[in-house]
Amino acid sequence: MALFEYAKWDGSQQFLPQSADKVFEQISEYLMQFGDRVLDSLDEVEDESPEIVKLIQQEGLIEKDSDGRWVVTPRGARRIQDRALEDLFQSFRRDALGKHDTADKGAGTIALEDVRPYVYGDSLAHLNLHETIKNAYLRQGGGVPIRLSSEDYMVHETEYQSRCATVVLIDMSGSMNRYGKYYTTKKVALALQGMVRSRYPQDSLQMVGFYSLASVMTERELLNSAPKPVSMFDSRIHLRLDLDNLPRNTPQHFTNIHAGLRLARSLLGRQPTANKQIIVITDGEPTAHLEGRELLLVYPPAEKTANHTLAEARKCAAAGIRISSFALIEDYFYLGLVNFVEEMARVSRGVAAYCSTDEIGNLVFQSFVGGRHTRRQA
Repeated sequence: MALFEYAKWDGSQQFLPQSADKVFEQISEYLMQFGDRVLDSLDEVEDESPEIVKLIQQEGLIEKDSDGRWVVTPRGARRIQDRALEDLFQSFRRDALGKHDTADKGAGTIALEDVRPYVYGDSLAHLNLHETIKNAYLRQGGGVPIRLSSEDYMVHETEYQSRCATVVLIDMSGSMNRYGKYYTTKKVALALQGMVRSRYPQDSLQMVGFYSLASVMTERELLNSAPKPVSMFDSRIHLRLDLDNLPRNTPQHFTNIHAGLRLARSLLGRQPTANKQIIVITDGEPTAHLEGRELLLVYPPAEKTANHTLAEARKCAAAGIRISSFALIEDYFYLGLVNFVEEMARVSRGVAAYCSTDEIGNLVFQSFVGGRHTRRQA
C-alpha cells in the first residue's frame, strides 16, 4: 500500500514528505473501509518509506503487538473516533444534537437559569452569587460591608442527567459490504464511542457485531472489523449446526439478529442503571437464529427465524430495555426488511426507521440522545 501525493511541478516547489498525521489519516480511512488487512500492508510501506512509518510510531498512533503485527494504539483509536465524530457533526444541522438533557429538576450537573432558595444538602457549586448578595443587601437595608446569612443563599436549579447503558448491534453480514453500508455504520459507531468518552463518561457503551453468531467487539476489534465474506451461494439454504461442535468452515455471513439481541440483553442485565437501550443497525431480515444449543442458518428468510427474533425482542422489552432499529435501504426489494423492523418495534414498543447510509448517522445519534430516559434523582 504505497502512499503518495501528486501535484503539478513548476520547478520552484520544495519537496516535503507527508506528515505523520496526514499519512495516519489515510491509513485510518483505508482501515475504516477494509478492516485490519490494511495494517498487514504497513510492512510494505515501511520498506518504501521507513521514515514515515517511524514518525507515526513515534507519535504513538501505531505499534507492533507481541506477534510482530502492526496495530493501532489506544491513542490512535481515540484519534480516529474524534475524527469520525467531527465529520458526523459537521454533516448534522446546527443544534440538532445536544447533551442528554431532561425536563426533570433535581440534583444534577447542568445549571439552569432558574434560581431557588438554598436547602440544606444542596451543592454550593451551584450558588447564584448575584442573587445571594442582592438578598443580603436588601435584608440589611443597604450599605457595606454586606454580611451573608443562610437565608440569603440562592442556588441555580439543575437538571438531572441520567446514566445510561447502551449496546449497539452492528450487522456484519456479507451484504453490508455493498454501497458503503458497513463503512458508514462503523464510522457512526466510532463517533458514538468518541462522544460517550468525552461527554458522557458515566455511561456504558458496548458494541456487538452480529453475523451467523454474535460477539462483543472491543474498540480495537471494531476498528479492525469488516463484513463477513459470503461463502455460500445456494438459492436455498437450511443448515442446523451444533454450537458446541461448530465446523471450522461454518458460514459466517448470515444475519443473526436473534443472537445479537440475546447477547445485548445479557450484557445490559449486568448494568446497575435503570436506563438501558439497544440500537440495531441492519440491512437485512434475519437469516439465522438459535434453538437451544443449535444454530440454524436459513435462506431465504423464514418465518420461524423471524418469530424467534421477535420473541427475543419481547424479552428485551420486558426487561425494560428500549430497542431502536434502523434498516439500511439501498435497493428496491427491501419491503420485507421494512416490515420486519416495524414489527420488531411493535412487539418491543420501541422505535423503527428505514434510511440510506447518508441518513444513518443523524438518526442513530438522535436515537441515542432520546433513548437516555430521564428520571428524577432520589
